[in-house]
Amino acid sequence: MTHDPTPYIALAGIRKAYRIGSERIAIFSGLDLAIPRGDFVAVMGPSGSGKSTLLNMLAGIDRPDAGTLRIGTSHLDQMGDAARSSWRAHNMGIVFQFYNLLPMLTAAENVELPLLLKPLSRQERRLRVERALGLVGLAGRERQYPALMSGGQQQRIGIARALVTDPGLLLCDEPTGDLDRKSADEVLDMLRFLNRELGKTIVMVTHDPQAALYARRTLHLDKGDFIEEKRAA
Repeated sequence: MTHDPTPYIALAGIRKAYRIGSERIAIFSGLDLAIPRGDFVAVMGPSGSGKSTLLNMLAGIDRPDAGTLRIGTSHLDQMGDAARSSWRAHNMGIVFQFYNLLPMLTAAENVELPLLLKPLSRQERRLRVERALGLVGLAGRERQYPALMSGGQQQRIGIARALVTDPGLLLCDEPTGDLDRKSADEVLDMLRFLNRELGKTIVMVTHDPQAALYARRTLHLDKGDFIEEKRAA
């Protein structure tokens, strides 16, 4: 698979700080990052290094104090809250560590949630949900409830929900942090398939060195800056 050399994700001179009481805590003081379309990047680093802040900015949940942040042709640093929320709904999917499934809804109903914001017929929503669940190996489980599924299966529902709108970008926040090794490897195999076979661009924050091995490259954050990059063999 060939990669477009033009960065799909481009951060330049990113500055971000938070105030806790009277104290100002700087997270980024000029962060740069370029990710080509179709890449699979693992981001590692100690607590407080800026991983969650980076993910929140890429998701359009948070905005940098200074610098430029572009994904595709969209300049997230120039958007207001409503525009970033709309962009997020149409261009990306998020996979969470603790699944964030609603226990009173079936697998299909959980996956369908992002589609309820779109002008689609009930039949089109059903077809998209079935397709997404099929991609993650849960065809035929549409009517099951999360409580009757393993952690790995619940995370697959989470991935299907992130995929159901067919976004180009997947952001994964510790997607295997609550799983045993076997289930984690199954979920990571799925992410690698989505990257290599379907061309999804994936940015995955993880503490797990084994999980990072599934990515095409690993970036290490420390004290708000990248200190090292490792590429997969």
